Amino acid sequence: MRIAVTDDDKLVALSLKTILESSGEITVEAIGSSGAEAIEIYRSVRPDVMLLDIRMEGMSGLEAGEAILREFPEARLLYLTTFMDDEYIVRALKMGAKGFILKQDFEGIAPAIKAVMNGQSVFGSRIMDRIPELMQQRQEFDFEGHGISPKEREIMELVAEGLSNKEIAGRLFLGEGTVRNYISVLLEKLGLRDRTQLAVFYYTEVKA
Repeated sequence: MRIAVTDDDKLVALSLKTILESSGEITVEAIGSSGAEAIEIYRSVRPDVMLLDIRMEGMSGLEAGEAILREFPEARLLYLTTFMDDEYIVRALKMGAKGFILKQDFEGIAPAIKAVMNGQSVFGSRIMDRIPELMQQRQEFDFEGHGISPKEREIMELVAEGLSNKEIAGRLFLGEGTVRNYISVLLEKLGLRDRTQLAVFYYTEVKA
């Protein structure tokens, strides 16, 4: 199995390489130390499984994972962390990561990689015990709390469906300029840059 490791602690990354390659079944093809490097490594190496740290300077492992999965939906991402943070766990689950295990469990990392290669998801016993509770805590998106009107919500949904401004205008009997204004206001309210980010936001934060 060909894997890649990204961890901002190079000693940890090298230790993982030594431990994993000692099994004789795993080859570490590349090592990175940042989220940006993880994306470039995945593009160039296309590993069978990528191990990612969560907290790294600049782009986090979660941000890198989301970018990788947008470009390569088939990617198998396995997160290594020392943190049992609810937000990290839920985000990893939502994005489609194949596993989320604690770094301290060195003996379990190689078996986790093999399980992921066999199509399983691996979240460790401590994390698996908490998943039902964490997913129940998920609440519906608060449109009113973000100051988003029913019409703005409708336009957001149509943007997410891939409709152009002209198509949205025709669907809602509005002028194209009015639709553009609605979208600009939505972007400002949600702190987003463009309609692509608006569509991603809808599917990850509203529709999820």
